Amino acid sequence: MINPHRFSIGPADAGIAMLRWGESGKPPALLVHGTGFVAEVWEEVARELASTYTVYALDRRGHGASHKPDAYHFLDFAEDVSRVIDALDLRDVYGIGHSAGATDLLLAAKLLPGRFTRLFVMEPTVMDPRATHSGGLDDDSMARVHGARRRRAEFDSADAVFERYRTSPTFADWTETSLRAYVRHGFVTLDDGRVRLCCTPEIESAMLRPIYEAMAQVYVGDARGNPFASLAEIDCEVRLTTAANSGPVYWEMARRAVSLIPRVSTLVFEGAGHCVAQEVPAAVVKAVREFAK
Repeated sequence: MINPHRFSIGPADAGIAMLRWGESGKPPALLVHGTGFVAEVWEEVARELASTYTVYALDRRGHGASHKPDAYHFLDFAEDVSRVIDALDLRDVYGIGHSAGATDLLLAAKLLPGRFTRLFVMEPTVMDPRATHSGGLDDDSMARVHGARRRRAEFDSADAVFERYRTSPTFADWTETSLRAYVRHGFVTLDDGRVRLCCTPEIESAMLRPIYEAMAQVYVGDARGNPFASLAEIDCEVRLTTAANSGPVYWEMARRAVSLIPRVSTLVFEGAGHCVAQEVPAAVVKAVREFAK
């Protein structure tokens, strides 16, 4: 088994935690997880890809061992990805991302033109800047954003987390390896032996607001504006995937992305839900390799 090498990029107060599977010298692949997770949830995919690539994965800001700032707009995450690629001097990068992490890669491709050779993005969070709506989030969406603050943050032990999550609809179809990796690295052990989420409910709520705004086509962004028009300027091949068992909002956002990205092809994962890389990692590895041919 190939165990990842752990390191960090940037100063201690703004560090991005990283994993690397395999030795340098091979083409680089960069894996970016979705909201609430950690780099280690890619373990089964990364281990297989390491025979061909030098595989990197990062903890997105607010997650895992990375920094926990106050800003969680889409461009903030994309700039973190760009910072990683520049710090490691990566070229011809194969970007592989899930959900909001897939969005990070799509936006980073505009920030670093010519650095990606291809992007494999699974159900990215995307709005169509040509069809925005006025106003804000409806009551149901606001309830979901605020509801994240009520997520249970502490448990008696990692085993207690695993038993609780094993029956949760979100994690029910995850492989045991993926779920244990998330429980092991998505929580920090406290002095009394209890464990606490690294991505706290307050941080997750802050991340979810712009995501729900993008879903509802009302995203305004921070002072730098709405970044989604830049998807029309992506200069590499993109394979955009959906999953047959995920929700209609993900299919709608995929449709928006396809309408914006110039060189895009699509794929549907049958028999899987939104967290496809943690549910059917072998199918993801096969699809990633086929897209590289």
